[in-house]
Amino acid sequence: MLFNFKIYSGRHFVDLGMYQTGHEQCPSGHLFGPASREHFLFHYVLKGKGTLLCPDSSGELKKHVIRENEGFLIFPGCVTTYFADADEPWEYVWIEFDGMSVREGIDRAGFSLDAPVYRASLPDYREQVKEEALYITEHPEESQLHLVGHLYLFFDSLIRSNRQVNTYSGSSLRDYYVHEAISFIESNYQNDISVEDIAKSVGLNRSYFGKIFKEREGQSPQAFLLSYRMAKAADILQTTDLSVAETGVSVGYQNQLHFSRAFKGVYGIPPREWRNKNRV
Repeated sequence: MLFNFKIYSGRHFVDLGMYQTGHEQCPSGHLFGPASREHFLFHYVLKGKGTLLCPDSSGELKKHVIRENEGFLIFPGCVTTYFADADEPWEYVWIEFDGMSVREGIDRAGFSLDAPVYRASLPDYREQVKEEALYITEHPEESQLHLVGHLYLFFDSLIRSNRQVNTYSGSSLRDYYVHEAISFIESNYQNDISVEDIAKSVGLNRSYFGKIFKEREGQSPQAFLLSYRMAKAADILQTTDLSVAETGVSVGYQNQLHFSRAFKGVYGIPPREWRNKNRV
């Protein structure tokens, strides 16, 4: 039976990183789980079929039958079990990934605990998902940077092929505000912006904006902005020769002391020490 996999260190890539890939032709009735993952895990079924058992948003266990050219997404911390069909056991490829841009893309694609199954609405993009997933799993000898480039193509095709007509479901307007706020942060984190600036960019007062942002993201806008800036700073420290002061300026801190304090508050050690321990 075909089985191969490779483990990567996704922490080197802030926005979108890869942690594990694999390709398996499962025997009849082959079962995995119950288990949970630390990151998002996507399976694309190349042949055959199988069953996914996972809880929905209310915690009720749901059963999903997955067939050829379909797939499923496992969310971090979600306990799942999946197994191959007895008569037509599936063959699939999988990619485990995560990053600061992932949650937004997952939402745009229409995935949720209530909708974990991938059934592409656009076949051309579905083929791109398949091709990129196969390329990533079949070229483990390539550099991680090269494969992350293909991971971006895979993720973009995944979003485009599964995107629903109504991108924002449920509390759609609040989701829209949060999505636009995160886009504003991603475009302006290097500038001297405040929570008031972010709220103003989406046309809301600070109090209401802070409330809906925390409900959606699980943290305040200020905490999100800080963590986003520090993640970007860590990436710069790890992959460039910019000084600590220059790194601070590049993520919105004109004062090196303030930057160093903020960085230490997130990572537990000063930026220079962190760089020495984590340099690529």
